[in-house]
Amino acid sequence: MTDTATAARRPGEQALSALGLGAPAHDPADASPHTFPGGGRWRTEIPSCEGPEALTVILKESSRLDVPIHRISQGSGVWMLTDAEITEMVEATAERDIELCLFTGPRGTWDIGGSVRSDSRGGGLRARGHDAVAGCIEDAVRATELGVKCLLVADEGVLWTLHRARVAGIIPADTTLKVSALIGPVNPAAYAVYEQLGADSLNVPSDLTLDHLTEIRRVSAAPMDMYIEAPDDLGGYIRMYEVAELIRRGAPLYLKFGLSKAPGIYPWGTHLRDVTLDTARERVRRGRLALDLLARHGADSDMAPLGTRLPGSLNRFPVEGATG
Repeated sequence: MTDTATAARRPGEQALSALGLGAPAHDPADASPHTFPGGGRWRTEIPSCEGPEALTVILKESSRLDVPIHRISQGSGVWMLTDAEITEMVEATAERDIELCLFTGPRGTWDIGGSVRSDSRGGGLRARGHDAVAGCIEDAVRATELGVKCLLVADEGVLWTLHRARVAGIIPADTTLKVSALIGPVNPAAYAVYEQLGADSLNVPSDLTLDHLTEIRRVSAAPMDMYIEAPDDLGGYIRMYEVAELIRRGAPLYLKFGLSKAPGIYPWGTHLRDVTLDTARERVRRGRLALDLLARHGADSDMAPLGTRLPGSLNRFPVEGATG
């Protein structure tokens, strides 16, 4: 592996070194040895694309600002879109060879359960009861039949069930399963378990330290997703100046261009149209800012080829009755 981040210029490096304030050299042992299949250490993702109109804005702005996009994801859920809207989004992303990821089913933050509204926030987004799991599976089957190839999941049981469905051929075998930031693992043991349950990429909280990323990479090569700028309900963290080092430690890594200081838009509807389109446009601009930083620091050369989406060979728990 070529450690391009080691060779890259650190922010302010020349000026600080001239003043006797240079940083210590990178430790090569901290670097992730992993890449995406087909090459490259990072991909890009624009989140919170809540419908065809927002998608149109994102695609137009990405062309205007020359922001490469590997994946576009939605947060309100498959059930918040009509068949016609999903089909329009599938076709528009396919034309650009971008992976479209839609959120599955009911979640505990929106149903009648009270624990998520308690001080402990018990239960979180997880699917409460059999019917909620069934709703997630219904969403997954419907979305994949309409051509969606990536599903966003916020429950471990739903993840394992969808992985089993993928193995059994109930949903296409090349469907990718993405773990939501709202249940993202925060230690290497948990990260490895999610991979074994079927995760193909895993959101981790944006407050994980660089050492935490290195610890994860010592046990798992499963692609990692991280908000370079997190929404306020996920902490509002902004880590743009760390992008090169996040890639060095966390590759293979999806750079997610979120937006702080913006209103929440889930579950989305036309009553939120203006803010949804404005924030979609600004997420792409934030992506341009992050990519400009990478370029200025000489650390932008390891992007995975556009159009690539699969995670490579990952570790899984055995599925009972599976063959091959």
